[in-house]
Amino acid sequence: MSARARLRRSSAVALVSAITAGSVLLLAACDPSADAKADAKAAAPATTPSRTAAPTASASPSAATTTGAATSAPGTATPSAPAQPPTQPVKAALNLTRGTGLTISTGTNTVLMDGGAVDFGTVVRDLAWSPDGKRAAFVDGNGNLETSDPDGSHQTVVAEAPSGVTWSHPTWQVFTPNAEENSTYLKPKNNLQFTADDHGTLRILSVPAQGGTPAPIHLNGPSDDTPTPIPQTGNLWPNVGNRIGSSVYANKDDGQVYIRDEYLRQEGMAVAKGSQPDRDEEGDIVFVRSVAGHSHLFTKGSDYRAPERDLTPQATVDYTEPAFSPDGKTIAFRAPDGIYTVPAKGGTPTKVSDTVGLPAYRG
Repeated sequence: MSARARLRRSSAVALVSAITAGSVLLLAACDPSADAKADAKAAAPATTPSRTAAPTASASPSAATTTGAATSAPGTATPSAPAQPPTQPVKAALNLTRGTGLTISTGTNTVLMDGGAVDFGTVVRDLAWSPDGKRAAFVDGNGNLETSDPDGSHQTVVAEAPSGVTWSHPTWQVFTPNAEENSTYLKPKNNLQFTADDHGTLRILSVPAQGGTPAPIHLNGPSDDTPTPIPQTGNLWPNVGNRIGSSVYANKDDGQVYIRDEYLRQEGMAVAKGSQPDRDEEGDIVFVRSVAGHSHLFTKGSDYRAPERDLTPQATVDYTEPAFSPDGKTIAFRAPDGIYTVPAKGGTPTKVSDTVGLPAYRG
């Protein structure tokens, strides 16, 4: 096992009590190949959290999308029929996120977590968590990159998306060298990486989490392991997967999953055919690949030359957007009717939520 695979992230799991209850609407994830089906649910409002702008952020904000509330036309209302008692009890929506660290962002104000729902007071798309679980990163209703506390308070606009450019799927890159690591090469990091779709051109950008000007991440050219050039565009769905800051991402044009090694040399290479990858602490990856007309989940060990394993060989619907739990033992994923989990070593999927959205683990 490489030195990278032995490194561990120190994380603190601090679960948040739910402020509100109910399920919410899915906004489709950022990958252009992702399923765009939505499941509408109502959520109770909560106090709108405060929001501040990061002082160093630059670029012009994109236009906000405003939806006006419907109003009744003047005139005499037709009396409604008396309400009839229900013939059977209304079944509560399934939400088994309590105590798991699993969160589900739905493209509305509400995020499912810890068995309930938290109203962030603003649209939350593609929620991701810092390694210690103390800050959330997401794309807001204006298309800008924001961070906040887990309850939606202390919101900060990290950077504003230029007009006509769509940002999506942030991931948090944090690294603090310890006494045994060579700080000459391994510099501290506290960045957010995300996908930028600039009129059809896809790139992965990085920006300091405190605010700044986003810039494309560095992608090396050919290496001994990768004799062909690494694509500089068409890249999306980044996920940082260990405390050094190494990551995985996909390329829409060639249909490959790539690793990006932050350990000293920042080398990268394609490791599998697929999309929507995630990486755990040990360097194992999970990704999506189409089999017989449906999206299956595949895993691959840290020895990237090893064969892949189909976690969902019996899939009869699309399984997408997988996310590793912090201990690497569980994978949450999206299905058309909700969120499921499956052991990373294989097994029977278990439904944990009726709400369809993007799963992510906090801490």
